Amino acid sequence: MTRFSANLGFLWTDRALPDAIRAAKAAGFDAVECHWPYDVSADAVRAALDDTGLPMLGLNTRRGDVAAGENGLCALPGREAEARAAIDEALDYARVVKVGAVHVMAGFASGSAARETFVENLRYACGAAGDRTILIEPLNRHDAPGYYLQTTDQAAQIIAEVNAPNLKLMFDCYHVGRNEGDVITRLGALKTQIGHIQFASVPERAAPDQGELNYAAIFAAIDQMGWDAPLGAEYKPGGDTDATLGWMQTLV
Repeated sequence: MTRFSANLGFLWTDRALPDAIRAAKAAGFDAVECHWPYDVSADAVRAALDDTGLPMLGLNTRRGDVAAGENGLCALPGREAEARAAIDEALDYARVVKVGAVHVMAGFASGSAARETFVENLRYACGAAGDRTILIEPLNRHDAPGYYLQTTDQAAQIIAEVNAPNLKLMFDCYHVGRNEGDVITRLGALKTQIGHIQFASVPERAAPDQGELNYAAIFAAIDQMGWDAPLGAEYKPGGDTDATLGWMQTLV
């Protein structure tokens, strides 16, 4: 049976993170995940997870100087100390909250130096992570032009180069749908490298019961792959989150 994780970077953003966790439980989600929880006490988040019984699947490393437009640090040559500090911070938070995976954000960069920097920072992250998973995620060129990691092929090559058992691909059907297409085929081809799956409609990044992608077929294909972890609902509700949740009944 398909299970779902609420991405609280987009869902119930009108509530404090502990209250958003409780809202996700009330709505019937099986897990939660987030983006950058660092302004909230890890103990408060852990308490909300304990209250609800929900696991938190993942969080992101900090983006850097958001006001300057940064979106990750780990592929930026010359910024290794900051990148590794962000990795350490994310892993420390994850240990307190018992988060299973950390998404290491590459940032805006290009070229061979960026690749070398990203690979070395990922090796650092994988070594520091212990039994946690390190995730990398290609972002589409429309929403994040200039982001270092843009395609699943590029991600698969980097995973092979780093060659660490705890480095996996965050397969976001939305980003793959916008940038590459052929979502179901790519899911099947990459299944041994995937560590987490997310979804949203294409191209609006809204709830999955609209747009170009047939999520009833995608969810069925994921089930047929033998995937049993919760799928991350990372979409923009455009209003009251609870009013957008009909897909949880109609698409499975």
